[in-house]
Amino acid sequence: MADPHFLQATSISKLYPGERVSGVSKTSLTIQQGKITAIIGESGSGKSTLLRLLYGLLAPDEGKVHFKGERIWGPAEKLIPGHDAMKMVTQHTDDMNLYAKVWDNVAILLPSTNLKNKEEKTTQVLSLLNMAHLTDKRIVELSGGERQRVALARAIITRPEILLLDEPFNQVDTSFREDLQQDIRQIVKDTGLTVIMVSHDPSEILSMADELIVMQDGKILESGEPLAVYQSPKFLYTAGLLANCNVLDKDKAKVCGINLKAKKKSAAIYPEWMELSNTAAQKDWQIKMILFKGFYEDMLLEKDDIVMRVRNYEIGKYKGDDKVGLKINRYLEY
Repeated sequence: MADPHFLQATSISKLYPGERVSGVSKTSLTIQQGKITAIIGESGSGKSTLLRLLYGLLAPDEGKVHFKGERIWGPAEKLIPGHDAMKMVTQHTDDMNLYAKVWDNVAILLPSTNLKNKEEKTTQVLSLLNMAHLTDKRIVELSGGERQRVALARAIITRPEILLLDEPFNQVDTSFREDLQQDIRQIVKDTGLTVIMVSHDPSEILSMADELIVMQDGKILESGEPLAVYQSPKFLYTAGLLANCNVLDKDKAKVCGINLKAKKKSAAIYPEWMELSNTAAQKDWQIKMILFKGFYEDMLLEKDDIVMRVRNYEIGKYKGDDKVGLKINRYLEY
């Protein structure tokens, strides 16, 4: 059974003064054991600072972080910063021996007192991350995605209880990125590893996370299961982070047939919440641009100086400069 007090932060603050104060301010949270928790927010929202506070790389100015009831100390109290039960992976792989083989870069993190155990564990971790074919390659010969796999293998070879990921896929090609995400989810399922990740990419967050935390200006704005947060975000800020949504003020919303409630100021509409029609009696939207995305198109429509982004799955049905009808099936009010 998961420990309800597995990893907790209580009213922690770490502020960096400047033209715009940044960092983390009076933030409390509990991380679920054996789950993937994702933290998302704009640049400067405090998400990476929060990750470093949880790990112990930074000490909070106020508040405390506890792991299994014991306080996590910062670099002033601990000779080697970072909690021993945790490992962090970033987008940088500078700590590897570039001219040593993959096997050696991973195996070196285990003691040589039991060589058989060392070999078995290294083989197991390389297999978990589908890296057996890279065993004899040198790091210098690897792609960015392959190096990131090695970084993950080095992080989990010592069996940490928590893996922290700080924008780990930034420099990884899309195909490698998706494979890595699948591997991490499988490792969590197989081993019970707890993962806390920071990302600016909603596609990573939504496809990987069990729990989503949204940060703004150093504070947690909202949290919950990714599907629930995506479908019904409490704040316009969250909707803008998770989807390339259309935002309309009260006047523009009225032009689109939306009458906002008295105290509401904006409507947010996801591109997939609308339908196009070339048979509608009222074709009052002009197609300004068609953006091919593979299995769908994003179409930019214009009417009365209002521009809307609409998702279309009928590839090639519409042409640039066509006039179409538009039906809004759902919207959010803020």
